[in-house]
Order: sequence, then structure tokens, then C-alpha cells
Amino acid sequence: MVQLLKGVLYREDDEPQWASLLRLQSRVREHAAVLLLDLVLDEAEGYAFLKSRPDPEEGEVAVRMPRLVARRPLSYPVSLMLALLRKRLAEFDAGGGGTRLVLSRDDLVELMRVFLPSGTNEVRLIDQVDSTLGKVVDLGFLRRLKPAAASTKPVASDPAMYEVRRILKAYVDAQWLADFDARLEVYRTALSGAAQDRDDGKGAGDV
Repeated sequence: MVQLLKGVLYREDDEPQWASLLRLQSRVREHAAVLLLDLVLDEAEGYAFLKSRPDPEEGEVAVRMPRLVARRPLSYPVSLMLALLRKRLAEFDAGGGGTRLVLSRDDLVELMRVFLPSGTNEVRLIDQVDSTLGKVVDLGFLRRLKPAAASTKPVASDPAMYEVRRILKAYVDAQWLADFDARLEVYRTALSGAAQDRDDGKGAGDV
């Protein structure tokens, strides 16, 4: 429980802890329920985490409890990168090429480039992608690999390689992915509007 309250538990990171969780998961679920939390455990993908139960609907008689698992609002660039990574992960799984999707920073820049305003210069683009990358890594959806750990040969200009964590599938489900094109158009419009605001002298915090 302590490990899960700290964050996501991955099988590959701690095999003994993972084995203990599988053995004791009924008791973990009971303890989590007392805290109004649910255990999400995916044996096939090898991850587990705790999530807060939904807030009571309007009109329901229930006590609103403080959240143990905080919600984090996502900016448009972060949401866009998560959407693009989820689509790339779905394509990777469909191709049956392996279990670990590893991308270079250049790959991630190219993923984002199409959806950013055409007037964005290269330096600003890379700065924005680096900033977004850092936030996605902090959220746990990407893991930066040491050069020797990456299965793909390093990029000469930037050896940074990132593994897409499969827990992303738990947050971006199949129905969400089905509406992918419509969501990308929303992101494109929002990001273009933000760029226009900056050109007009407005702050980036309006997004």
C-alpha cells in the first residue's frame, strides 16, 4: 500500500514487490477501499496504481472526502503529446514489433511539429518540446533511458531516448482513441490561437 500510494508500481522495476501485490491483491483492494481508492492492476502490461473513486453526482447523498491522489490539470501541449504517444503506441502494438516502444527526442519533435503553428522557428519548437517532454516524464508516461538501455541506435545530435510507458493505455482508452482526429483538431486550433495571442502581446497563461 505504501508503495502504491507513492506512485505506479511496475513489474519490471520491482519483481518481488509485484509478486507480493499479486498474492495480496484482495487485501490491498480492501485497504484501498477504506481510503475511497480503487486498485487498477494490469497483469498483462505489468503495472498497478491507485485511483480515487469518482466524486458523488449532484443530488447524491454522500460525504465529499479529501483526495489522496491529486488531479493534475494538463496544458494543451502535454495533452497533445499524450494523444500522439497513445496513437503511436497503438500503431506499434498493431505491428507486433515488440513490447517496448522507444523514441528519440528527434522522433518526438517530429510528432509535435505537424501540430504546432507553421511560423514556429526551430529553436522555439525544440524548447517547447523539451519543456513538454519534461512534464510528460514527470507524469510517468515517458521514461528517459540511459544510452546503453535504448534498443534503438542513438541519434548523433541528441542521444536522449525515451520509452513510452504502457500505463498510458490506462489513461487514454480505446473510445478516446476513436475520437483521436477530432481531438487533434481541437489541439491544433487551441495551439494556433495561443500563438496568435503571443503575437498580439497576450500572455501564454490564457490557454
